[in-house]
Amino acid sequence: MIKIKPLIVSLLISLGGGLIVGFLTRNSMSVYDDIVLPKFAPPSILFPIAWVILYILMGISAYMIYESMSSLKDKALVVYFVQLVINFSWPFAFFGGRMFYLAFVILIILWVLVVWMIKFFYDIKPAAAYLNIPYILWLTFAAYLNLSIALLN
Repeated sequence: MIKIKPLIVSLLISLGGGLIVGFLTRNSMSVYDDIVLPKFAPPSILFPIAWVILYILMGISAYMIYESMSSLKDKALVVYFVQLVINFSWPFAFFGGRMFYLAFVILIILWVLVVWMIKFFYDIKPAAAYLNIPYILWLTFAAYLNLSIALLN
């Protein structure tokens, strides 16, 4: 049985955080259009669409963990919240500060945290882990793109 209130709170945490970061960095998003991009760089319109989908999947997976009876639940949710904080810091380094190498390091740290989170989630509820596979794939691509941008600029 789905509990609507905790699900909405979980979605608000991930989507709301992403929206706040997007709002705070909105004036620096033009950086992407002003830098040298690798040939495989997607158009900038793709990023908000991808992140909305990923934040929804993250929110649903966190809700599934929150509702579990596992003794690992609290540790898993701590890792989840830490990775969200790191996730939300990336745009400030990349767009706000044009610190492309620092942004790449942040992405590597984030990638490790998300792998750890997926492992925790899998041990508690495999479906919650599977919902984060697109996230880790996107982060892998983002790290490759970020490093390419750092090298070109």
